[in-house]
Amino acid sequence: MDTARWYREFGKREARGESPTYERLAHAVAGDRRLIALLDGLPEPKRQPNLLFGAVRHLGGPVDDPAAFRRWTAEHWAEVAATVRARRTQTNEAARCAVLLPLLARLPQPLALLEVGASAGLCLYPDAYRYRYRRSGAPDHVVGPAGSPVELACAVRGGGALPERVPQVVWRAGLDLNPLDVTDADDLGWLTALVWPDQHERRARLAAAARIARADPPLLRRGDLLTDLPALAAAAPPDATLVVFHSAVLAYVPADARARFVRTVTGLPGHWIANEVPGVLPGIAAPAPPDDTTRFLLCLDGVPVAWAGPHGQALHPLPGPAAGRL
Repeated sequence: MDTARWYREFGKREARGESPTYERLAHAVAGDRRLIALLDGLPEPKRQPNLLFGAVRHLGGPVDDPAAFRRWTAEHWAEVAATVRARRTQTNEAARCAVLLPLLARLPQPLALLEVGASAGLCLYPDAYRYRYRRSGAPDHVVGPAGSPVELACAVRGGGALPERVPQVVWRAGLDLNPLDVTDADDLGWLTALVWPDQHERRARLAAAARIARADPPLLRRGDLLTDLPALAAAAPPDATLVVFHSAVLAYVPADARARFVRTVTGLPGHWIANEVPGVLPGIAAPAPPDDTTRFLLCLDGVPVAWAGPHGQALHPLPGPAAGRL
């Protein structure tokens, strides 16, 4: 992939309207031949904008001024490259639970949750968060514990029933190549650096969700989604419904490995929820998303049921029989 084009596209398609800071930085990097040459010296997966920007922020570099960012990054390239090589993009956005909840609430209770690509496991607490679903022309639909320090807002368009309660979760586990520990200051610092600088609400939500996880830590295992998933799934309590789920994971997995993963996960008991960019799930097709806020395809057991915002900010159920699954 052409690195300069990657950064220009990131600025236009992902950062625009979400982070003016990252939009400016992306275009500045795209036009800086020296930085592009340095990035091209890294393996392709390590050149991604989120990873570079997060690494610079984690090291204390400037991001508010593109010129200062370019100078600092070039001058500190050895440190930046070492951080990029050692780290992964592990954005752990608890707000994604808002688009998962309508599916989780309809499955046979209680649930045993297993998240693939769990990062620090903050999406393993859908029962601990409070939700505010907003439909145009209708009162807000609020569900979840009233005393929760985390409230997730989600704009809903179209049909589909909204959940009346949060699920009963009796087991939570996560699988990740590099699981993060929210009790570790450096790990929490990395998670914080991955939150885009203009998104103060997301930063506060991360801190609140981390406090919940620290009080009741999930079972997090270091492992690969192809080889280690069945063993972890076998540890789930047999009297609970196993739900294997993942969000924004398969884009980082090679295409042949994605097909192997689908064969593995569909061979497990229970249910499978995928919340991914369209095209990364083999054999699953969907119509064009209705707008730029819903770029993830939400699927239950391999069947598309809704479009969703990348950070759980919007939900658009698909028409027809699929809507009945929500």
